Amino acid sequence: ERRAVTQSVPSPGLRTSGQRTAGLHITHKTTRGRGEEGGGNTAEEVLEGRGDSPKPEVSCVSVFAALALEVRRRQSATGAAACFLGLFGTLQAVMSRSIVRQSKFRHVFGQAVKAEQGYDDIRVSKVTWDSSFCAVNPKFLAVIVESSGGGAFLVLPLSKIWQIPDHSLTRPLSDPIVVLEGHSKRVGIVSWHPTARNILLTAGSDNLIIIWNVGTGEPLISMDDHPDLIYSVSWNRNGSLFCTTCKDRRLRVCDPRKREVVAERLAPHEGIRPMRAIFIRDGNIFTTGFTRMSQRELGLWDPTNFEEPIALLELDTSNGVLLPYYDADANMVYLCGKGDSSIRYFEITEELPYVHYLSTFSSKEPQRGMGFMPKRGVDVTKCEIARLYKLLDKKCEPITMTVPRKSDLFQDDLYPDTAGPDPAMEPEEWLDGRDEDPILISMRDGYVPPKSRELKVAKKNVLDSRPTTRRSMSALDTNSLPPQLLERLLEEIQNLKATVLSQEKRICDLENKLSQYANGTA
Repeated sequence: ERRAVTQSVPSPGLRTSGQRTAGLHITHKTTRGRGEEGGGNTAEEVLEGRGDSPKPEVSCVSVFAALALEVRRRQSATGAAACFLGLFGTLQAVMSRSIVRQSKFRHVFGQAVKAEQGYDDIRVSKVTWDSSFCAVNPKFLAVIVESSGGGAFLVLPLSKIWQIPDHSLTRPLSDPIVVLEGHSKRVGIVSWHPTARNILLTAGSDNLIIIWNVGTGEPLISMDDHPDLIYSVSWNRNGSLFCTTCKDRRLRVCDPRKREVVAERLAPHEGIRPMRAIFIRDGNIFTTGFTRMSQRELGLWDPTNFEEPIALLELDTSNGVLLPYYDADANMVYLCGKGDSSIRYFEITEELPYVHYLSTFSSKEPQRGMGFMPKRGVDVTKCEIARLYKLLDKKCEPITMTVPRKSDLFQDDLYPDTAGPDPAMEPEEWLDGRDEDPILISMRDGYVPPKSRELKVAKKNVLDSRPTTRRSMSALDTNSLPPQLLERLLEEIQNLKATVLSQEKRICDLENKLSQYANGTA
């Protein structure tokens, strides 16, 4: 007998390597013919992952289909009565053990915060770049906003959203601490090294990747291995490698210090729409993309063997690019589609089918972008394991992901030691070939940001000293100025603003009159 069992499931479907399927369903080969002499795999072998066939994600359909094949085999050997008695024990054991997968994250649920805890009146950028437009850490929230020249972003403090400190910023910051010049076209990707101090990777529309030492403002490494637009870049856990996706439909793994591509895969997803790729903690690569029929698709790959995927998962038909956000502590991936109103989340394990669908958080409004809080910024007293910041047209809405627990005690299984903010090595050490894992911190008492961190570099660091002529008002020690002087300065600034506005209006009126004279309509 040569047969294949197909399971129809309501959740996203998994395809084993080399099998192309359509729709939300799972296909697994459960028997393989061995000619007249062989009887194929037994039901126990199929359901427990032994024998010649891969173990499927067990459902009632696959259980009974496999058992039906086993009935035919056993009837010929032992008779009907003994056959059904033996199969009843197999069915009872398998159904009790395998149908419900055990995981502490099975019941994770998402919840939007109250309206008064959100962020209103934010003009989110309307550029068509497939970016998250948002970055967040335990102290600040940064959002790319609409501006005529581009490059503007808004920074909001998370701990003092309602409080305006005395004598705060009197004008927007316009003088950068350091300017990194090397790209010939706009830069769309920036990514900090996970363990080395002041190492920053940038990728632009000029198809160039540059790695900088921000402390000295100099480029360290430049790579031009990509012939077309770079869609995404992701470091691995210790920063020894990074993976990229490109418009030429290739997934690449690069060693920046050797300045070479060490592995690549053509068309991990058959569609021509943009792909995304991220390293996960065990060194594998998680990808999102599109099928040839424009269905959104997930993939899990071993970079040492790109021939076949570990898993492929079809989701739905939509135009929105799926942005993956990875929680290394829980080994979970959150997928946020551009233009979607939902967030899907999955758990990655070493058991078949490797990528397990957990649940979906849905809301009414579509998202323009998303920010992902590092684990050290979540609230451990509420069993919060993730927090995302959903960008809408004119506001930002925090969304918490929580594991329901009855106990108020610290949950050790939910909060292993996580990566802290301190670097594990200096730029020169990384450039010389040293690799270090992130420095871990405990979450038992909650994360308390350090008040000050000493900046240690071997060379002169432009972050430590800036020219006095380029200092902005925000860098001045306003506490040392008398209140009367500050009030007078503020008043002069307001008068200057009014003068500038009146001059702009006068210039516009004169330009309109000039155009009327030129057109002969005056």
